[in-house]
This record gives sequence, C-alpha cells and structure tokens, in this order.
Amino acid sequence: MHPIEPGARIHASDPFATPEADKSAVRRLRGRLAAPVTLWTTAGPAGLTVSSMLVADGEPGRVLGLIDEESDFWDAASASGAFAVTPLSPGDEQTADRFAGLLPAPGGLFAEGDWSDTAYGPVPRDAHTWAGCRLVDRRACGWAILAEGVIETMTLGADPSPLLYYRGRYRH
Repeated sequence: MHPIEPGARIHASDPFATPEADKSAVRRLRGRLAAPVTLWTTAGPAGLTVSSMLVADGEPGRVLGLIDEESDFWDAASASGAFAVTPLSPGDEQTADRFAGLLPAPGGLFAEGDWSDTAYGPVPRDAHTWAGCRLVDRRACGWAILAEGVIETMTLGADPSPLLYYRGRYRH
C-alpha cells in the first residue's frame, strides 16, 4: 500500500463541486482572485481556515475577515473577544483542509501538530508569522460576518512562500 502524498487527489476534479455554469457570477468573480490561505484560531480552542481576509495598515493596524456565522470559531471568538491569524505556507494544505472541515479531524482540530498557547488562541509552533487580534467590530456582509480585529501583537519571522487559493485549488 502506498501512502497518499499531501495535496494528492483521487479524482482529477472534485466530483461534488458545483458546475461552473451553476455558480453565481459573484462566486465566479471571487474564484478568479488569488486569496491568501490563513488559519484563524481562538481560545476554546477553535479554528477556521479563512481566505477572504485582508490587513489594513494604520494606527492601529487591523485585520478583516469574512467568517461563517455558524462556525465553532465564530462562537468561540465572540466569547473570548480575541483571535490569532497565521498565514499558511506550502505544505500546510492538510491543515487548511482540516480547519475548513474538508478532512476528518479525529480527536479534534488541534490533535495533530504542535501548538503554542497564546493569549489570542493556539498558534502552530512552527509558525513564522502570526498576529494576535482583539475583536472590535462585526457586521453582516453577504452570507458571512465581517469580523474586524485590531492587531495587538505580531511576530514577523522568516518569509516563506504563501499558500494561495485560486480557481478552487491551492497554489504557491
């Protein structure tokens, strides 16, 4: 028996994916924009893969992200008022899929990997870069919640290639 390589696919395409012609025009536009793949975590612990996000420079700097209102992450972040944002890198595809709910997580989302506890939530121990944020605002935005956090602390380490999501696939 041969092990499955990270990122390997059984099918050339996703047999459950919505056909392109049946997708909304807005969803098709979004699919044509490369998006960073980030991991948002909070006390609980809870976490979620988020690619619809951006960082706004200023005093203070802010992080904005579109979050599923029904996610465990949103419930936990709303209760704690804080969260951590970690950009993911090539090689983190299975972590991204696990926190997106696309891979099984026996023992829970944080059972695999090595984690550092922070005041904002668990952060992968090997994370080169992450930001600790205080939740300051939320509002409905499309079918999601637009969460706004003020960056209170940041670690900027090595600058590996980013993991991107484009046209339904991870890219580097």
